[in-house]
Amino acid sequence: MNSINRRNFLGATASAAVLSRFGYAEQPPATPPAPAPVQLGATDIPISRVGLGTGLHGGNRQSDHSRLGFQKLVSLFRHAWERGITFFDMADLYGTHLYCREALRSIPREKVAILTKIWWRYDQPRDQANSPERHRWIRTTIERFRHEIATDYLDIVLLHCLDSPTWDRELTPYMEVLDEEKAKKRVRAVGVSCHHIEALKTAAFSPWVDVILARINFKGVKMDGTTDEVIPILREAKKNGKSVIGMKIFGEGTLSAERETCIQFAQELGLLDAMTIGCLTPDQIDDVLQLLHKYPATGPAMATAQLATASPE
Repeated sequence: MNSINRRNFLGATASAAVLSRFGYAEQPPATPPAPAPVQLGATDIPISRVGLGTGLHGGNRQSDHSRLGFQKLVSLFRHAWERGITFFDMADLYGTHLYCREALRSIPREKVAILTKIWWRYDQPRDQANSPERHRWIRTTIERFRHEIATDYLDIVLLHCLDSPTWDRELTPYMEVLDEEKAKKRVRAVGVSCHHIEALKTAAFSPWVDVILARINFKGVKMDGTTDEVIPILREAKKNGKSVIGMKIFGEGTLSAERETCIQFAQELGLLDAMTIGCLTPDQIDDVLQLLHKYPATGPAMATAQLATASPE
């Protein structure tokens, strides 16, 4: 099992920062290398090690990304693609599906992995958990997602922002419909994003979950618990065959001044199949890619990346 000594980690990071300040650190190339290709855990979905998140300060079907405006966000998708990012992270709550649809006019759909999320709170599922209307509503929602993005299938669909330890019983209709969609090959993998540590624990053991989108960074900012509390849960999830994608790597922007430490931590954690970062400009994308190049992934993530790179086309 991977473990990390946070005191040693932070000490090593401080030393690296001193070297960089005095000009001894290796200078990265001007154009960043593409992120490593990886296979998403036990799924057969190829994605890039880092994905473009589109939900910074997201809510009410808008986010900082959608507020950029149509032209800027579509251009951001295209820049990410040109830099080798093949993983786009969206959600109904962010209102970014149509922007991706436009970007896919010049990006081959089969070359990218699309993750989106159902904001089940629109439907108040805990009030009438198993009504036939609920199943129809969920099917219609998934169909709407495909229409908005103009795609025959969705790579990953998550139940968004779970906060209850019993979500696996409360959201049974959603799980049943998503299972139907998987059987029809209109959804390739299912899972959850969590906003409570008990919900995260349930996800780590749920046989239904393929993918967990987990909040993780070295300071515990905007996470489900402290870093030391969350890491063992993610380790258990990996042991149980779950794919883990990290989010809030920069603490929703609050750790931007320490982004090098954030990337080093995520890359050396050895528990993340991939991560999603909500860059708002092309320069921010390039900066993240430079840091990924500076701090290569270690542990199982690196082994997966090497296997994916070595696989024949």
